[in-house]
Amino acid sequence: MTIDVVKVSDSQADRILNYQEGHFYELKGVDVRPARLTATVAAFANADGGELFIGVDEDTATKTRTWRGFRDQEVANGHIQIFEALFPLSRDFQYTFLSSDTKPGLLLKCEVRKTRDIRKSSDGTPYVRRGAQNLPVTSRETMKQLEYVKGLASFETEPVAAPVDVVANSVPVLEFMLAVIPTAEPGPWLEKQLLILDGRPTVAGILLFAEEPQALLPKRCGIKVYRYRTRDKAGSRETLAFDPATVEGHMYAQIAGAVSLTTRTIEETGRLGADGVEAVMYPPETLHEIITNAVLHRDYSIADDIHIRIFDNRVEVQSPGRLPAHITPENILEERFARNGTIVRLVNKFPNPPNKDVGEGLNTAFAAMHKMGLKEPTVQNLDAAVLVTIRHEALASPEVVILEHLETHDTIRNKEARELCHIQGDYIVKELFRRLSDRQLIERVPGTRTGGTTYQRGPRFTDWRRQADIGQK
Repeated sequence: MTIDVVKVSDSQADRILNYQEGHFYELKGVDVRPARLTATVAAFANADGGELFIGVDEDTATKTRTWRGFRDQEVANGHIQIFEALFPLSRDFQYTFLSSDTKPGLLLKCEVRKTRDIRKSSDGTPYVRRGAQNLPVTSRETMKQLEYVKGLASFETEPVAAPVDVVANSVPVLEFMLAVIPTAEPGPWLEKQLLILDGRPTVAGILLFAEEPQALLPKRCGIKVYRYRTRDKAGSRETLAFDPATVEGHMYAQIAGAVSLTTRTIEETGRLGADGVEAVMYPPETLHEIITNAVLHRDYSIADDIHIRIFDNRVEVQSPGRLPAHITPENILEERFARNGTIVRLVNKFPNPPNKDVGEGLNTAFAAMHKMGLKEPTVQNLDAAVLVTIRHEALASPEVVILEHLETHDTIRNKEARELCHIQGDYIVKELFRRLSDRQLIERVPGTRTGGTTYQRGPRFTDWRRQADIGQK
């Protein structure tokens, strides 16, 4: 296996040495046994991914770090061989040597992505990353929970100790059968769809077709809606506009009810603007798709409700369970994975299904925010939940987006700017570049032209935040 050697600058090397060890970073010395380090690689893979740097010594007394890498690549063979055996080079595991002109030896950087499957260390134990700790998964319960998180098992298939009639003779299933499959009988059809197993309804069957799923699965399938009259980071009892409302019922009706209540509550929300109280508007597609996504893809093994919190300047939708399998906040718009495949498939069979474009719901939600000139929603993985925040904040002008990009990147090209600003026409970006160049905020990189034209910071770049008219001219 050939591993690239990448030279880093002094500032980049110092940045690595100053990384704070935590959920995504760990730094170790070359003397640490490779087998011990496999626990960290496995933990990153089973959680949200991360980066392990080998070749950094730390003085525990002074909390200072020094770069002391491998003398050469051959010396690192012991690490590479054991890593390659357990975590083969692929899109999930990347290995790179880092060199510096002013620091001794080669650092081995192990870049780990969140994997679809469960990974184990050299001792055969799976680990998960929580903060700066690698926690072993040793009990049957914790292993089952990890399987749910990875999408290798789904709580929707679990049978529930309830009579079959709660799904086979319910009003929701009769209405569904008449509308969708009028020639079939509910009982045999439910068994064929594996919504009844061994004479008992499954979790999916109850969620989809029981008249009151919340009575059969307490604290696992309710939706709470809160209205807080504040912009603070968290709501309080004092800022609650009304007692939290609970939306119940079978899944199809529950989604419609939650979207309706949230929309109605927002329409009654106002904010003080220049011309008095102004209505706060969110794209209806965004609210619909994000609430639908929360209901369909939550982890039903976790005893908690979905929480929709409506603030003066944002809406928060929190659903139980972390993002499943290989899905991360960064790739959620490109990658696809259904934690509850049966539920997703069957909800789509209902008349006017809430998930019309299966797999495209969040893309629709994000695009709708752009059309209204608002910032994209944000997606966060919490300890045991996913939090989507829909902020009522205007998008930055394209000029500001370009300049903010150049604060952390050396150059920008037309294609990059179009993607960042969500602009289709390259001629529009050319005009943006011209205006910024006229003001000496950016300048063309010498030697680049036509399709490869690249821009960098200009002589007056550091002044741009003081120029309040960016995007106005």
